[in-house]
Amino acid sequence: HRRGWIERRIRELASVFTIDVAAYAVMSNHYHAVLRVDAARAQALDDDEVLRRWTQLFTGPLLVQRYLVPAARETMGQAERDKVHAFAETYRQRLADVSWFMRVLNETIARQANAEDGCTGRFWEGRFKSQALLDEQALLAAMAYVDLNPIRAGMTESLQDSAHTSIAA
Repeated sequence: HRRGWIERRIRELASVFTIDVAAYAVMSNHYHAVLRVDAARAQALDDDEVLRRWTQLFTGPLLVQRYLVPAARETMGQAERDKVHAFAETYRQRLADVSWFMRVLNETIARQANAEDGCTGRFWEGRFKSQALLDEQALLAAMAYVDLNPIRAGMTESLQDSAHTSIAA
């Protein structure tokens, strides 16, 4: 069932971050994801959309919370609005950052697993590893590797029967 947690969270985060998920496979003790950062899409978001997206993940400072309420926004001074815009710029950069994507994904899963197990600490052994894919050939090879991983691991015999993968979805 934890594999389902990871799969759902990957999809949720893809709807918040400006990071596209090209492929994923959630294995029994790790997962693979092929991600595409869309920095241009992040830059095109207005501050309100950036703040709306970020506060789906984090509560945010009180100043941001007030700004998101139209009646409260009208009472804010220019210095407060400037600070909110500075927060928005920070969040805009994070929405296009693989490290932030992975941090939010892994932390969420760790909290759920720890609550279920009645323990504390890290869920994953170490920090994630990433490799830049510099051309279309590399992208397609990585996607094929990820899609075929459950077959190579003996978890399934066909792509149609693979669970918790982008190819199955």
